[in-house]
Amino acid sequence: MHAISQYRDFFLTYLMNQSIRKEPKNLYEPIEYIIGLGGKRMRPLLTLMASEVFNADYKKALPAAMAVEVFHNFSLVHDDIMDDAPLRRGHETVHEKWDLNTGILSGDAMLILAYQYFEQYEPAIFRDLAKLFSKTALEVCEGQQWDVDFEARKDVTIAEYLKMIEYKTAVLVAAAMKMGAIVAQTSEANANLIYEFGLNLGLAFQLQDDFLDAFGDPETFGKQLGGDIIVNKKTYLYLKALEFSAKEEGQQLIDLFSVQLEDNLDKINVVKEIFVRSGASKATQQAIQQYTFQAFDTLEKMDIEKDKKAILRAFGEDLMGRKV
Repeated sequence: MHAISQYRDFFLTYLMNQSIRKEPKNLYEPIEYIIGLGGKRMRPLLTLMASEVFNADYKKALPAAMAVEVFHNFSLVHDDIMDDAPLRRGHETVHEKWDLNTGILSGDAMLILAYQYFEQYEPAIFRDLAKLFSKTALEVCEGQQWDVDFEARKDVTIAEYLKMIEYKTAVLVAAAMKMGAIVAQTSEANANLIYEFGLNLGLAFQLQDDFLDAFGDPETFGKQLGGDIIVNKKTYLYLKALEFSAKEEGQQLIDLFSVQLEDNLDKINVVKEIFVRSGASKATQQAIQQYTFQAFDTLEKMDIEKDKKAILRAFGEDLMGRKV
């Protein structure tokens, strides 16, 4: 097996050799633009890593990894339209750089392009990849709709929030790993276990994102701290703070999350104080640890070598301790 940095290099080399420049230019240029903006590339790296966990050459998994990355970026293009976001990874979003219709149509084309990468596999593998991909793509859409619905609701439960982030974020992480297993043609049991491993890591990853949004280091996080607080996003931190707070402080939190302010610094600081004082901050860190350990539990059930279990465990530990 290789180091994560090596998988990233392998994938980026493959990505750079993909020709997306076609006509009409205004359909394909935005696709090339958004994919070229970078990002962590975590999902395609997991596909490559999972294939080698199950003794396949990572090269065989490159088209599946590309499909995952194209789909992920498709979802970002449409998310940015729905959020009316001006920036993505520090650059103009597609709909801002071009226009709304271009963003919609280029996003649609990306979804189709993602499927086309599976055509490079033999029929049995193609069938299993496409079946998993279709299920995952629909779940991501369901998760996005729940996220939108929650903006207007005041009665979101923690269970509902966890289901939303499972579908919006974790299922794609899980599917990325299972695709590597499918390409490697490992056992069904192993493929399902690597999916469960990825699902729990995906949940931990999103909860870590929630936590870092409020408490991350502004020098390393890469996004505006307190962004979720500014837009009144009902994250795990917020829901736990409501659960743990006394009535008066809980009402203060509700009131703060019902307004949009021009100067948000005081709002961010007050909300963060409530998160800490109520115990929501600590509870979120414990949940991140819990889902990471649940991922580790599945490793013991996998029929793979001990050194490969250690590599997967080290990856999970790095994810749990990330600052970006």
